[in-house]
Amino acid sequence: MAQKTKKSDYYKIDGEKVERLKKSCPKCGEGVFMAEHLNRFACGKCGYMEYKKNEKVEKEE
Repeated sequence: MAQKTKKSDYYKIDGEKVERLKKSCPKCGEGVFMAEHLNRFACGKCGYMEYKKNEKVEKEE
């Protein structure tokens, strides 16, 4: 069974200021967050994908 993510994992609240921690999909809008993988961001709703730039990907053993 897939692990469920809490909504509180997507936001940081500092006093009266709310900050989004996850990247939003540029095609779907502000209400849809993108999944973060090792080398890319992907939207599960529309399939949009962005590759990360200038980051070294290390394999975990």
